[in-house]
Order: sequence, then structure tokens, then C-alpha cells
Amino acid sequence: MKSGLNQYDLLPLERYRQQRAAGAAVYDSDSGSWSVYTHDSVKRILADYEHFSSQMQENPSEDEPIEGSILRRDPPKHKQMRSLIAKAFSAKVVEGMEPQIRKIAEELLDRAASSGSLEVVSEFASPLPVIVIAELLGVPSEDRELFKGWSDDLVGNDYARYLQCQKEMAAYFRIQIEDRSKQPTDDLITALMQSCMADENGLSELEVIGMCILLLVAGNETTTNLISSMIMCLERSPETYGELRRDRGLIPGTIEETLRFCSPVQVMERRVKADMDWNGHAMQAGQRVYAFIGAANHDEGVFADPERFDVTRSPNPHLAFGQGIHFCLGAMLARLEAKVALHVIVDRLERIQRLEDGPLERLNSDMMFGVKRMRIQV
Repeated sequence: MKSGLNQYDLLPLERYRQQRAAGAAVYDSDSGSWSVYTHDSVKRILADYEHFSSQMQENPSEDEPIEGSILRRDPPKHKQMRSLIAKAFSAKVVEGMEPQIRKIAEELLDRAASSGSLEVVSEFASPLPVIVIAELLGVPSEDRELFKGWSDDLVGNDYARYLQCQKEMAAYFRIQIEDRSKQPTDDLITALMQSCMADENGLSELEVIGMCILLLVAGNETTTNLISSMIMCLERSPETYGELRRDRGLIPGTIEETLRFCSPVQVMERRVKADMDWNGHAMQAGQRVYAFIGAANHDEGVFADPERFDVTRSPNPHLAFGQGIHFCLGAMLARLEAKVALHVIVDRLERIQRLEDGPLERLNSDMMFGVKRMRIQV
């Protein structure tokens, strides 16, 4: 049930070790920013909204609506926005989605079965969460190729494309909002739009668009990478997969260990609010702080033998979903989608067998971890 192999050498485990050994906080004079890598440092930075702001821009511009989303807001605006969408991700709502998620997962595998192979990312791990979040938002799941392209661009390393895709998404969601204003429906976009009209403290249109963009991207990119990474790790650990087939009780631990080992979100950004001394480091107002979740989740001071993929690991206090007030609202949904996906895979496949001999490619993203493609036999 353990694997000591670095999964296809895609994870920078050696770099993680070097980063953590560099100290609690490392200053980069070229960018004037700080980086933290240890579990304790990352946890403290992400949880401390009083000293470390999530707002990179005080007044988000029309060109970057994502900056107006809950991801980039501090209290009290953050609390207001979170309360608006919390009901959509409540335990009751999420648990009620399980039959539909299973139906989608089974249909995706049925389509692949006729060809004898499954491209894990494009044919399974990507469409599953896109269809789910599209239904929540109330947008056509038929647009999923469009959504996937935007998601990839938002987390990629091309800044010009990062800005351009936000303009495209803003135009798309303005049409959706206009449609709801004429004909409200029972979906999340309608609920967010109606908050604009609730009172003078309601969300602005830019904030609604930012929220829609965030939900669409966060609702599919991270879960896609969680599911594909989980399948990748199990392909490299056939003994673990065999244990899963004999004992489905190991599935929750497999999900948590994948979140730790292959953290979908590798780094989060914060801004220092005011000059201060932090752990003996003189941080100045306005400086950026990068909290490296991927490195923190391999901290040998917290995780025994952290470079080993161990689905029985307990406790497993990973930081894959963040910490504090910004803990991922969709964590329960992501875990459910991963659980259903793995149950369906285990039900159908005696083993996970990769069909290509070439190396896997990592996504071209410093922020996210995932593979571009991986074909297996079904």
C-alpha cells in the first residue's frame, strides 16, 4: 500500500527539500517578495488574514474580474461573498449530488469502453467536474471545451493569455447574467445576480462575474488534476490498487494522500498588510508572500517518509485545500467527485495499465500540478 517512487519524476521532490531547508521565509531581492515552504509557515500565512491580505488589488479592474472574486477578498467582503454561495456547497446539497456524479462517471467510461482505451484527462478527469459545476452554475455543459481552455489559461504561465481569457469569460458570463435578469432560474448564477439587487451592499456585476469565473475554474481544474493524479499514482502502485479492489475502505485515504502527494494547487499568494517582524524577518507593507503548499505537504517534520505515497497515512494534515477563512468551499464536492470516480474505476478495471511508453508531461503551470494526458486500457 506504499510506493517510494516519485511518480514519473514529475514532482520536484529534491527542490522541495532544498526549499524547506532554506528557512521559515526566504526573501528574493529581485522581485522584493518572500516565499515560505515549511508546513508550519504555510499554514500560519494562509490562516493569518489580519497580517496577510488576499487582495492583490484594492480596486479590481474590468480587465481582471478574478481579482473581485472571493479568492481575492478579505473580511468583511469575504464573509458576505462566502455566505452567498455556502448553501450551494452544503453537506446536504453535495451528498444529494452523488447519484448524478456516478451516472456521469459511468457514462464517460462507457464511451471509452467501445474503443478499449481511456484518455484519463480529456475523456474522464476533465469532463466529470466540468459537467457537475456547469449544472450548478446553470451554464451549458456542451461548452466544456471552452471552459477547459479558459481554465488552463488562467492557471498557466502565459500572462497575456491569462488577461485575455478573463475578458472572454467576462463577456460570456455577462450574457448569462443578462439572460437570468429576463428569466431567473434555479441556479447559482441567478442567486449571485439577485444579490446585486438585494441592497446597496450587494455584489457588483464585476464581483458576480469574478465569482462565476472562480467557481468554473476552481470547480474543474483542481478536481481534474486530483482525479488524474490519483489514477497516475495508482498506476505506479499496482499493489496499492490491488488492495483498493479488495478493500474499498482505503478509498478516502487514497484521496487524501493524493491531495498531499500531488497537491493540485502548489502555491498561493498573499500581500503583507503593514510593516512587521515575522519570525525574525522584516516584512514590508505591499510585499508579496508566496506560500508553497506543495513543499509544505512534503515536510518531513510533519509527515513521516513524505516522499512515499501511502494511502494508509494517518494523520494526514495536508494543506491542499488551504487554511482558515479561505479553506476551499468546494472541498467536500471535490472529495465526493474523486471518491465516485475512483469507485467507478475500481468497479470496472482489474488493473490500471498505461498504453504509452513515453514520459508523461506536467501541465505548464507553476501554480497547479497535473498531467497533460495519460491513456490507459479499459
